[in-house]
Amino acid sequence: MAVDYAVIVAYLAGMLAMGWWGMRRAKSKSEFLVAGRRLGPAMYSGTMAAIVLGGASTIGGVGLGYQYGLSGAWMVFTIGLGLLALSIFFSGRIARLKVYTVSEMLDLRYGGRAGVISGVVMWAYTLMLAVTSTIAYATIFDVLFDMNRTVAIILGGAIVVAYSTLGGMWSITLTDMVQFVVKTIGVLLLLLPIAIVKAGGFSEMKAKLPTSYFDPLGIGAETIFTYVLIYTFGMLIGQDIWQRVFTARSDKVARLGGTVAGTYCLVYAVAGAVIGTAAKVMYPKLPSSDAAFATIVKDELPIGVRGLVLAAALAAVMSTSSGALIACATVANNDIWSRLRGIRGGGRAKGEDHDEVRGNRAFILVMGVLVICIAIALNNVVEALTVAYNLLVGGLLVPILGGLLWKRGTVQGALASVAAGGLVVLGLMVKFGALANEPIYYGLLCSLVVYVVVSLATKPTDGAVLAAWRERLAGRDGSGAEAAAGPGSEPGSAADSVAAHS
Repeated sequence: MAVDYAVIVAYLAGMLAMGWWGMRRAKSKSEFLVAGRRLGPAMYSGTMAAIVLGGASTIGGVGLGYQYGLSGAWMVFTIGLGLLALSIFFSGRIARLKVYTVSEMLDLRYGGRAGVISGVVMWAYTLMLAVTSTIAYATIFDVLFDMNRTVAIILGGAIVVAYSTLGGMWSITLTDMVQFVVKTIGVLLLLLPIAIVKAGGFSEMKAKLPTSYFDPLGIGAETIFTYVLIYTFGMLIGQDIWQRVFTARSDKVARLGGTVAGTYCLVYAVAGAVIGTAAKVMYPKLPSSDAAFATIVKDELPIGVRGLVLAAALAAVMSTSSGALIACATVANNDIWSRLRGIRGGGRAKGEDHDEVRGNRAFILVMGVLVICIAIALNNVVEALTVAYNLLVGGLLVPILGGLLWKRGTVQGALASVAAGGLVVLGLMVKFGALANEPIYYGLLCSLVVYVVVSLATKPTDGAVLAAWRERLAGRDGSGAEAAAGPGSEPGSAADSVAAHS
């Protein structure tokens, strides 16, 4: 195990070193929160793939493969589909808005009154997303060090909080690129072929497992439909994803890089399901499907390779955890705390000296401690992730997509939609359970009906607000944003024209 330990320790030390390096670059709010909005295609693709493929996608994806076979790929597959849809149809417009949060986009579209309530919903989502990744540290460190669950969560969480707090998005971007490479080598190039060989190949797997394990729809059509609602649509509107879109140096980079990352997710989904299926052949009686990844790594991989694959699992967990953490802190500071301070104190005085980098850094630290505490109290990764996406999609999908695609939507409709969808989702999760399908079905339907009815029943959005919104969508905000959009921007694309006239 000494070699495995050395690999893991070197990896963790490298993450902290990049946090220190990132701290020296993050001198402004833009640098700290969105890496100066200047990532090129290669870095953008790697970091986007890294953030969406976290602990639930790796450990949970293998677990679903163990439980259902190849159809267990659907959860991660729908994440990839969502990222592709975001990149192809919406990322250009999102990048040109030059905002920091989803709530700022809602304020621009609806006239400045949708921020706090949408911020609270988005904060709850990003908080739970960070918690799910932090929970996964326990599984990895238990395999490597036979470590107590609480200690493992504190150790893994503390490292992520440290490098995220130091350098913000620059540190996270650099670490994500390393994590993307390690994840690709560890999971796709090492664990996948070794698992197939150890299980005796596909012929042996088919001979030992029920035919349902090789049915693409074996997990159930209703479950697949629910995954599409939760994860595909969730990819379109999550603050953690949008904040990465904001880092692209142009809308062309956002579209191209996101398309590459989404395609990578589809491959990763199938790989996880195959690994889980192989684990079912080798270990048919595991106490929990989530233990499949750790068991196959611990028992089947040679020294050194085991350390690299565990580093890959850590990479998957840390990339999503750090991305969700900075998103959570950004929303908490910019969409909730700053607005509440403005309401109570009449707003910040002009020329007030305020260190925005220091303020955002403090919020990352506070949110990180909160995430670690919640992760210690919870246990089920997939359940926690489902709660997060139910809140996000049920509360915010309709007002966000409605704002992008339907000019008749109003702020009253948006606020009522957020409140109604969020409350229905919460109530039905209490009644039917967090993993039930009813909360997202009825929550989303209620949100849509309320949005349309209230919008049609209230005064249309002011023409000046809509005109300013269209200018921002085109990359023109009167302060040089058009130039900042970069030479690859295409403000006159067909998709934007359709949206502007919907």
